[in-house]
Amino acid sequence: MPPHVAVVGGGAVGVTTAGDLAARGAAVTLFERETVASGSSGRAAGVLYDAYAEDVDARLAARSMDRFRDLAGPGPEGFAFTERPYVIAVREGDETAEALPATVERMRAHGRAVSLVAPEELADAFPLKTDDLAAAAVAENAGYVDPAAYTEAMAARARELGVEIREETPVALPADGFSETADAPAVLINTDAAPDADPNRERFDAVVVAAGAHTKRLFAAADRPLAVKPYRVQALTSAAPYEGPMVYDATAGVYFRPHPTGLLGGDGTEPVEADPEAYDPTADDWFVGNVSTALRERAEYATEPERAWAGLCTATPDGDPLLGEVEPGLFVGAGWQGHGFMRAPAHAEALAEMAIERAERGLPSSAADAEDPLDAAIGPFDPTRFSGAEEFEIAEGMAVENR
Repeated sequence: MPPHVAVVGGGAVGVTTAGDLAARGAAVTLFERETVASGSSGRAAGVLYDAYAEDVDARLAARSMDRFRDLAGPGPEGFAFTERPYVIAVREGDETAEALPATVERMRAHGRAVSLVAPEELADAFPLKTDDLAAAAVAENAGYVDPAAYTEAMAARARELGVEIREETPVALPADGFSETADAPAVLINTDAAPDADPNRERFDAVVVAAGAHTKRLFAAADRPLAVKPYRVQALTSAAPYEGPMVYDATAGVYFRPHPTGLLGGDGTEPVEADPEAYDPTADDWFVGNVSTALRERAEYATEPERAWAGLCTATPDGDPLLGEVEPGLFVGAGWQGHGFMRAPAHAEALAEMAIERAERGLPSSAADAEDPLDAAIGPFDPTRFSGAEEFEIAEGMAVENR
């Protein structure tokens, strides 16, 4: 009889994990409190690259890039992967410029196709203004997808593989239902979303929680605190055409990329904890102004705002995600620092492998001494490295120094 695994969360990581679990022979039920892609994944930027200076991040990002390309396909239930270089630009007077050469060298040491480019050479290659730049780099292994289209496509893939997706079904993790024994874990879920109510409980051999900004609340309600905080970020689309590269203006803190209607740009990180039940999903006027100014200065682009919105990302004390087993049979993926979507395929693959190992054989993940590069890569992301009681400030995840 195949192991029965639950996935909590219908975003990019959740639906990809569900499909990966089903492809490995598990019977999978996915619970989503609203609808697939209705949360942060549907509001993400879709910028993809493997330009990371840390070997763990570079390896996982490269694996995700490979999987995005492999999973992409045409049709009403598919999504498109568009290849496009990714430019990192640092303005004069920004101390980050001094660190960029060393950062690029570390990226290259991990096999990433990233090069330092003189500002005048950047202007020759792309339709960008570079007269105020002190340093720049170009990552070649990069591109973008529509995050909502990807998530919907992975949900369709999961259904085809036999996954039962229950939308509009909030759940709770009961404090007394994490495991029966360490050797034979049985994880319980209350499908009435009340951890201490008269429960409608379902038993699973393993549970993977990929609930984004709601992760902290789910675990806290079950007396299992996690060191993760949701915070607000913002993005917009513009109707004016843009055919240049993807760009991150590190000094302005603004990124932008082509979009079917013209351009998508983002900024607006608020480094304070947000309430996922009560945050403002509309963009702020100051955010639209900041992005418009940066686009004018960097690409001589006159913004024609079409839509602007806010979404939620999650942060951890050290800026690395929580990815792995919290207790026997209970797994979590959270704390993406704004990079969750771009690494979703690799993180989902790792979560599926760990959950299958536990569900089928009752064995914990052996990431610390694994021979498989992917398994070994997630070792530093062990969610039990924190107690959950840590006090920490939210840091901007896209900053060059945090790569």
